[in-house]
Amino acid sequence: MKNTISLDAVDWRILRELQDNGRITNVELSRRVGISPPPCLRRVRALENGGVIKGYRAILDQRQLGFDVTMFAMVGLHSQAEADLIAFEKLVEAWPVVRECYMLSGEVDFLLKCVATDLASAQDFVINELTSAANVDSVKTTLTLRQSKSDAVLPLSLARSED
Repeated sequence: MKNTISLDAVDWRILRELQDNGRITNVELSRRVGISPPPCLRRVRALENGGVIKGYRAILDQRQLGFDVTMFAMVGLHSQAEADLIAFEKLVEAWPVVRECYMLSGEVDFLLKCVATDLASAQDFVINELTSAANVDSVKTTLTLRQSKSDAVLPLSLARSED
């Protein structure tokens, strides 16, 4: 695996700590990674500016907030010309129910992870938005019964040895 930015052992420790707790103070982070606060902050900013750290967010419980349905939609397009793929991706960006979108190789062109408050609103999205979108040839959906794993952090130990 190749990185586009050169990271040393301290950078990897910073990333590990921030994945564990994105709200950690710079002072505590610097203590945990073994450097003083000013260079720690400079390193974090460099990781942010270099695009390694894309942002910070709270992880919310979707069911407690009324999003009881998670659905995956497998979408096939009539045309896979680059302009048509880009147009579909722009359309996906405008749909708030679509939480993740992946362009695939194989039998389908895109896999969408969607959330909805209930089955009726999920069905409404599929019928009135997704299947009627320009260039959409086929849509197959599947509803999740339960989530068995959700891990937002990357397995950094697999990316490179941190020691």
